[in-house]
Amino acid sequence: MKEQFQARMLRIHFGEDDKWQGKPLHEAIFAKCRELGIAGATIYRGIEGYGTSTRIHHASHWTLSKDAPIMVSIIDTEEQIAKLIPHLDAMVEEGLIAMSRVEVIRYSHQEGIRSQG
Repeated sequence: MKEQFQARMLRIHFGEDDKWQGKPLHEAIFAKCRELGIAGATIYRGIEGYGTSTRIHHASHWTLSKDAPIMVSIIDTEEQIAKLIPHLDAMVEEGLIAMSRVEVIRYSHQEGIRSQG
């Protein structure tokens, strides 16, 4: 089955050292997305990057430092993303969130997973 619809995509950028209530921030965001029934979320671990603080985050196999840049990419309807934003406001202390409208094409073997207009 193929369905096409308008959606929102969030890309949340922060450092791997960032935490939320003692848990890695990326795990906490991912868990919140699952709890809210968000359609899709993927966590990416980068090689090098910087954000609002201009502090460079990097992954290195040469050091014990574990502060690689992390990006969580989330896609769902505008309504679902609106439910997530207040949680992100509380969870993300320092980072960048990019939000954009996207056209989604979903391919699925199952019918009626989430039919969008």
